[in-house]
Amino acid sequence: QAEVASTPKAREVGLMFRTYLPTDEGMLFVFERNDFHCFWMRNTKIPLSIAFIGDDGKIINIENMSPMTEDHHCPLGQVRYALEMNQNWFTKKSIGVGQIISGLPR
Repeated sequence: QAEVASTPKAREVGLMFRTYLPTDEGMLFVFERNDFHCFWMRNTKIPLSIAFIGDDGKIINIENMSPMTEDHHCPLGQVRYALEMNQNWFTKKSIGVGQIISGLPR
């Protein structure tokens, strides 16, 4: 289950300031167009993993992100979506690069 961040403000705030994220919940970032959308963890207190997802639903790359850092985490290609989950969630669920995520909003 994922909250949807589809407005500029919702994408800007993301999961900042939260201290807990339930095991199988996350946040799906939806952008208006494919591009190289990068992320950082300023004011984000939870260690996260992010899957960068193309317009076709295919996972392009997955990155682990440390809390309270300003390191940039960027897709390896243009993406329309990014899914943030608790760190290592994708590995635990055997979800990897090249897999298709279905049911994404348009």
